[in-house]
Formats: sequence, C-alpha cells, structure tokens
Amino acid sequence: MLHDRTSSLGGAYVDPTSATARIQFRRALTLAAMTFVLPGSAQLVQGNKRVGRIAIRIWLALLALAAVFVLISLMDRQFLFGLATNASLLTLGRWLLVALALGWIALIVDAWRLGRPRELARPHLAISTVLHGALVAGTAAVLFFASHTMSVMNGFTDTVFASNTVSKPHDGRYNVLLMGTDSGNDRVGMRPDSINVASIDADTGKAVIIGLPRNLENVPFPKGSVMRQQFPNGFDCDGCYLNAVNTWANDHADLFTTKEPGIDATMGAVEQITGLKLNYYALVNMKGFSKLIDAVGGVRIHVRERTAIGGIGSPIRGYIEAGDQKLSGDKALWYARSRVENDDWSRMGRQKCVMNAMVRQLNPQKVIMNMQDIATSSSAMLHTSIPRQDLNVFMDLALKTKSQPIASVSLVPPVIYTGNPDYDKVRRLVSDAVGSSKRNPELQKAALVTAKLPTIEAQAEAKKKDPRKANRSANLDESC
Repeated sequence: MLHDRTSSLGGAYVDPTSATARIQFRRALTLAAMTFVLPGSAQLVQGNKRVGRIAIRIWLALLALAAVFVLISLMDRQFLFGLATNASLLTLGRWLLVALALGWIALIVDAWRLGRPRELARPHLAISTVLHGALVAGTAAVLFFASHTMSVMNGFTDTVFASNTVSKPHDGRYNVLLMGTDSGNDRVGMRPDSINVASIDADTGKAVIIGLPRNLENVPFPKGSVMRQQFPNGFDCDGCYLNAVNTWANDHADLFTTKEPGIDATMGAVEQITGLKLNYYALVNMKGFSKLIDAVGGVRIHVRERTAIGGIGSPIRGYIEAGDQKLSGDKALWYARSRVENDDWSRMGRQKCVMNAMVRQLNPQKVIMNMQDIATSSSAMLHTSIPRQDLNVFMDLALKTKSQPIASVSLVPPVIYTGNPDYDKVRRLVSDAVGSSKRNPELQKAALVTAKLPTIEAQAEAKKKDPRKANRSANLDESC
C-alpha cells in the first residue's frame, strides 16, 4: 500500500526519504557555514564540545585582538606600524597564522564529517564536498599568504634596514639624502647620477625635495672633516664635482675611520651646501628601481618632452613620446636618466617627477599583492641608514606626505650656476623653501617664488637673449 511508503499532509503525499535527505543536506551546509563564521560552533552543537569551546574561545580572542588593533590604528598609527615591523612579533605572528590555518582546516574537515556524508544523496554529497573543499582551499590560501607576507617583510626589513642608529628630527624635520646610481661592469667607481634631499615635517608630513646638480663645483666640507683637511678651499681638483665626492673618499678610505667614507663625505658636503642637518641617507640602484616599477605594474607619468631611450654609450633605440604615458620599469628608468638630447637640468626635473608619481600611485593593495616582487627588487635597489626602529615613523610620514602636494627646489641655472655656485644663495633658497612648507598653502606659493625656476616659455625667451645661459632647467611643477 502507498501508506506504507508515504505520509499524508493536507491531502498531498510527501516522500519521507526525500524529506530526510533534504534535512541532512541542510544540516551539512549549516555546519559548514557555522564553521566558516564561528570556528568550533559545529563541534559545539554536533561533535566534541570540548574542542568546540576551545576553538570558539581562540576565535573570540583573535577578534578582540583585531578590534584592539583597529582602535590603536585610529588613535596612534605609528604605534601600530611599530608592532607591524617588530621582528619578534612578525616571527610569532607568522607561526600563529600557520597554526590558525591548520586548526581551521581541521575544523572544516570535521564539520564535513559531522554532516554525515555517507548518508547524503549523491548530488548533495558532491555539493557538500565541493563547498567544504572550497572553504579549505580559501582558508589555507588567505592564512598561508598572510604568513608568507610576514616572513617576506621580516626578511626584507632585516636586510635593508639593518642600521641601529636612530636620529631625531632637526628643527622639527627629517632630512634624508636620496642618491640614485646605476651599477654596471662598465662603470668605474660609484658616482651618484641623482642627488636630492627630502626634507619632511615630522608632524605634518609636508615635504620639500631639493635637487642638487651632480656637477656642482667647489663643494664645501664641514670643519674638522677629512675632506676639509684635504680640500680647505672646496672640492677644487680636476673633474671634482659633487657626485665625485663619494668616489674620491672611497678611493682614499685609509684616511677615514668610518665604515662608509664615500657616503659620509657626501652627506657632509650636502649639509654644507644646503644648510640642513641630515638624518639619514638612501642609496637607490636605478636598475633595482626599474624592477620595483615593474613589480607594481608600471607608473603613470605626464611626459612633457620626447625623451630618448639609450644614447649614453650606446645607440638611441627608441623614444618616450610626450603625453600621458604608463611607463614600464625600463622606460621609467630611461625617462629618469636620459640626457642625450637634453641636459642634466631637464633630467633632474624628470627624476623628481618619477619619484612624485611613485609616491602618489603606490597604495596598500598594490604593495600587498606584489609583496614578494617588491621585497626582492627593493632589497637589490635600496641601501639606507634608516634603522628598523624608525620604520614606523617613516611609514606614518609616507601616508601623510602622500595626501599633500610635494614642494620642490632645483638648484640649477639660471638660479644657481654650477661652475661657480653662490652657496650662501643656495642656503637662502633652501631655507625659504623649507620655511614655506611650514605655513599654509596660500603663503607657501608666494614664499617659494624665489626658489622657483623659469618656465619653458621663459627659458625660450632667455635663449634668444643669451644662448650661453640657455641651460634648460626643470622644476617638478613644470616637468610633470
């Protein structure tokens, strides 16, 4: 009889076997959802209650810790960055994430078991198995990637930020010497092709980039320094420009007691030129910089003038055309270093343009998704005296700087003539520029007028009047 196999409800017959299958399937899906939202809850209601309680307590403790971190980030971002760059905490966090991943995966697999897969209908079993498998794969991918990211960051900071000397702000500012150089088998010695000082307000993050020509002559040195003893009237030997200080000091390392005579001598010279006390330096290998740009997918730049690729000891092999461009690492490198059809002044402006574009366009998403490539390229690219202890300070300042205009001063002709520099004037221009960054934006523009360089139109007019003074100069505002 039908009544032996079915039951009646409102005159309609329902297959009890089918109803039971649907209930079992819903239970399996519910247990999966519970484990995903609150690990251990499936065990608490269906399995080992002791395991469930332990898992739930651990999960709630982690949520509470995350809430504390969010609160700290809202109140003191530097402190949070300090925790995020602490070597011991990164190592501990790495292994905690691995343990969390393994534990969570075990709970998901156990939730699948608690769903009684043998009792599920074949289609339901397939869906349940795929769902639990996806949860296992997703959980493992996220947590193991986070653990790997911590490991990469720990190794990177250990390698690059190895200094233990912390420098406090001078007059409320961090002044960092930025040097860019190309490495290669065909180059003798290391002469920085790009020399800039980033002066950053320690409170607001307002930054001024001061561009120093590599061919400044008669560079002064601090009193009592080895370089001052060797060159009391300035760096006045044959071919002795600012970018040669590093090479000369390294070639005469026996005269110095420091571990990095070339960099220390260059820092002393830059301090005398600008009147700024430097905190740290960062030496960038431009080939590594090229790899960094590739690691983040290129950089967007408004190219003001057609720029040659190649031509420095090799044939020109192409051009970067004027207009809005997304440059690869190789093209960005040539845009920053090419001078075959223009000059050093134009190149200085383009270098600051590339730096400014990278500051603006790098975001946390790009950094996280390309962490390994960024760390690899940055380790090969960057050598710096910034210690790990100060990383939290500069990470916080970077976010502040990113949201504000970056002022710029280029000490190039016709404002400053590199063959016979007026260093008193240089220091006045730097002082005015730095002082202006402490004031409001309306006053800042007015205060920078003495340090601002001629526009392209003004340069063309100057060329008509006196071709000898037609050295093209570039300011960040005009070249980008």
